[in-house]
Amino acid sequence: MTLEEQVKAMLDALRPMLQQDGGDLEFVRMEGKVVTLRLVGHCGSCPYAMMTLKQGIEMKLRELDPELTVERDLGMPEPMPEATEGEAAK
Repeated sequence: MTLEEQVKAMLDALRPMLQQDGGDLEFVRMEGKVVTLRLVGHCGSCPYAMMTLKQGIEMKLRELDPELTVERDLGMPEPMPEATEGEAAK
């Protein structure tokens, strides 16, 4: 099992704790040892969201690899690609 698969399995195990408080998390990506997550529902607007990420989720993921860190994705939409001349005419 790859490290990313292990991370996703650990996140799936942690999700029920967030869900019982009306929140959840979404795995966005993993680049090297940096795991990017998006908090949704009540967790997305909770003032303790960063504490949940760093002292809760990141601490558990470090049981898999002590160098893992967790970053929060704020859900900013990706920029739209510019339309080509042919698409703009449609």
